[in-house]
Amino acid sequence: MKIHHAVRISILTSLSVGAAMAQTQTVRIVNAANAFVSSLDPQQRQKVLFAYDDEQQRKRWSNFPISIVPRAGLAMKDLNDAQRAAAMALVASALSPRGFEKVQQIMDGDEVLKTTDGGQQGRGGGGPPAGRGGDGPPPGRGPDGQGRGGGPGGQQFGRGPGGPPGRGGGGLQFGKDLYYISILGTPSGKNPWMLQFGGHHLALNITIDGERGILTPTLTGAQPALYTANGKTVRPLGPESDKGLAMLNALDENQRKHAILSYNLADLVLGPGQDGKTIQPEGLKATSMNEKQRAMMLDVISEWAGIIHESAAAGRMAQIKADINDTWFAWSGPVTAAPSGNIAAYYRIQGPHLVIEYAPQQMGGDASMHVHTMYRDPTNDYGRKPAN
Repeated sequence: MKIHHAVRISILTSLSVGAAMAQTQTVRIVNAANAFVSSLDPQQRQKVLFAYDDEQQRKRWSNFPISIVPRAGLAMKDLNDAQRAAAMALVASALSPRGFEKVQQIMDGDEVLKTTDGGQQGRGGGGPPAGRGGDGPPPGRGPDGQGRGGGPGGQQFGRGPGGPPGRGGGGLQFGKDLYYISILGTPSGKNPWMLQFGGHHLALNITIDGERGILTPTLTGAQPALYTANGKTVRPLGPESDKGLAMLNALDENQRKHAILSYNLADLVLGPGQDGKTIQPEGLKATSMNEKQRAMMLDVISEWAGIIHESAAAGRMAQIKADINDTWFAWSGPVTAAPSGNIAAYYRIQGPHLVIEYAPQQMGGDASMHVHTMYRDPTNDYGRKPAN
């Protein structure tokens, strides 16, 4: 098929503009990284900088509090105001405005948890009471024994010094001070390097490789998943909940029979510690959806793919859209939610270059108030796939 000359020029122009935008964004991220590193003293730089091929640091992320899974790098509490502002400016430079807002809301929610649910001292060493606060292994597995509901990503449930499992050692468990930043490699506009930022319920693994920006694997969570700030209701993962339920409700009866799984999933299947693992697609394949339903599924996906800055997100969404006919939607759990509330059901979207999981925590209390989500590219987590 021949492409009209004007159309060809338009396509080439769009590609050139997109490449220029990505290049400009990379320069901004590198400049922000250098500004942050320049604000540190020599001892701090030694703590925050790692080799690009440091596999141990690369995988040192979790949904758990740092008292259970220690992080490395620099904690926000160890930075002065100017350094902290530079660190957050670096994180913001790599993300879209809505992505950075989501990160801030997750951190603000952790601050709420600290002040309302025993995150500071007491209760046997700083942890919340069982079934309410800090993350722990929910019961149950799926029929194939792949860890469906068997605990977050197969991680070991450690003990804080002097405290019971999951309760820390008498210090802080939660709050904005306990988020860590690290840089793997040397910030560069040409050679690959990584920015890591996270803590309880947040793990951003951002690989910058020239014009490419890779956000996988990234974990976003929320506890509480609904809270009030400045007189307004905040739901850090509200769009993920609302759009997932809308997607389910858009299916007809026969489609729902395929999409809704016959067993319950209690947590992430491909969470922390599950790098390189694979699962078989389940549920409803997009070839059995109509155009509107496929568009709705792409909109759900954009809530994760759109966390990174816009030029990288655009390329990622183009890849996912090209894969749409080989993408699956699966649901497990309740099919309704309270008005203006979050779902208490697990759902997954899976394609050739994509796994998304939304997993409310079934550990007593209101599952809709404690959510883990996972975003992966099984072919390119940590940006391992070389650029073409």
